[in-house]
Amino acid sequence: MWRTARRLHQGLAGQVLEGSDLRVPAHATADLSGRRTLEVVPRGKHLLHRVEGDVTVHSHLRMEGSWRVHPVARRHALGRRHTVRALLWTPQRVAVGDSLGMLELVRTSEEHRVVGHLGPDLLDPGYDADLALANVLADPARTITEACLDQRNVAGMGTIFTAEPLFLLGINPWTPVGDLEEAQVAELLATARRLLVLSCRVGRTTITGRGDVNDDDAWVHGRMGLPCKRCGTTIRLAPIGVQPQQRVMFSCPTCQGGRAPTDDGRPQSPLGHGRRPSY
Repeated sequence: MWRTARRLHQGLAGQVLEGSDLRVPAHATADLSGRRTLEVVPRGKHLLHRVEGDVTVHSHLRMEGSWRVHPVARRHALGRRHTVRALLWTPQRVAVGDSLGMLELVRTSEEHRVVGHLGPDLLDPGYDADLALANVLADPARTITEACLDQRNVAGMGTIFTAEPLFLLGINPWTPVGDLEEAQVAELLATARRLLVLSCRVGRTTITGRGDVNDDDAWVHGRMGLPCKRCGTTIRLAPIGVQPQQRVMFSCPTCQGGRAPTDDGRPQSPLGHGRRPSY
């Protein structure tokens, strides 16, 4: 989201919109032409595109969405895609929102209605580490993974930047918050923030710090069925939490203190194993 916001900000900030096409029923007739883009900023996993006149285009990518900036000459061709949900264009560029999970217009002065529930944002220059820590510690019975993935506690971690810091610190993802020292939780959040900042600077998700972009640049996330890079134990995947917030988490049983209580112990093949090659 940080990279997406930066891409849109660099492409549109300070420019007057020549037109807009929001393909959601509630805002299908909205016209943002003549309004200047003030800034585009991320807030957790939300994107806030602020324009003149106290208007914000609020979007959320979910799992499949994206925003891209192209030369405006490509507007009509790109707009024919049935998955496109938004087009915002200037005389030079067009921003295309594809497969967006959420799209709405809100007053900039009332953004708290859509993002006010979020905890401190790990990528916010004004990140409040003490508040984030207090939020995560508030429910001692909850697993550390669920507490970190709850965007009301701390915004921006997600499964990658929860799984990887947990591995680096040798913490089992199913550990109740109350079983950890406060200093451990503080270090976990600080590690997640450091990895996020590094990934933003590099321009791609990077965890191990290896330079080869084709390398498997993670310790555990996405590595189900593959050997741990530290001990050689097979990385496992298991569900965590309860529906509708249930997620899955990768971990090393040896480096992180045992197999998950929700792991049935069956053999697990690497992700993508057995798929037919696509040409």
